[in-house]
Amino acid sequence: MHTLAQIYGCTDQPLVDALAVMAADRTRGWWEEYRDTLPARLLDLAEMEQHATALRVTQVINVPGLLQTPEHARALFREAVPALRPHEIEYRISHRIKRQAVLHREQPPSYTAIVHEAALRMQFGGRDVARAQLRHVTETSEHPAVTLRVIPFDGTSFPTTGHAIDYFHGPVATLDTVEVDTAHGSELVDAAGQLEKYRLVLDRIEAVALKPGPSRDLVHRITQDI
Repeated sequence: MHTLAQIYGCTDQPLVDALAVMAADRTRGWWEEYRDTLPARLLDLAEMEQHATALRVTQVINVPGLLQTPEHARALFREAVPALRPHEIEYRISHRIKRQAVLHREQPPSYTAIVHEAALRMQFGGRDVARAQLRHVTETSEHPAVTLRVIPFDGTSFPTTGHAIDYFHGPVATLDTVEVDTAHGSELVDAAGQLEKYRLVLDRIEAVALKPGPSRDLVHRITQDI
């Protein structure tokens, strides 16, 4: 890797060092077992989470995937358009739950989830599933690596269009990547100007969200309301 960097005239030593470390890792990722059964974008998502040093996500309608229960995920996948076949749903659930292991490894990335109150009040799968999902969110938010921030309905600002945003911090800023959900699917963004924009968007969203303590209190109240 260092030889290639010299050939191509790359003088960004921190970037070269980070790429060398990544290239030296020959471990086959667990997501490869889904190579023939799931879309490549889902495998890419798991791989980016695995290599990220920090994760920041924002969701308006859905609970973030790393915080979902299997029952909640199943309810979401049953509503997919076009419809998924039963075995496809189960593959997706299995993959989503395995992704969550990244938060429980020995040195997990810091994970900040900024969730709108609307996502917490959606009753996908019915009231029992919704209650269990909210209890799971509360429990997971107490993990040392996890920070939950909730945007309440009575907030006075909402600096986003409502698209889900996943920001993956790399070992150096040059390797950061953003995944943005759109009506026609997800898009990956890595241009420096775009990354700067999404960092600003996430900073502004987080600034209007409740702090972690009040966020957990709100989740608890919503759980009691359902």
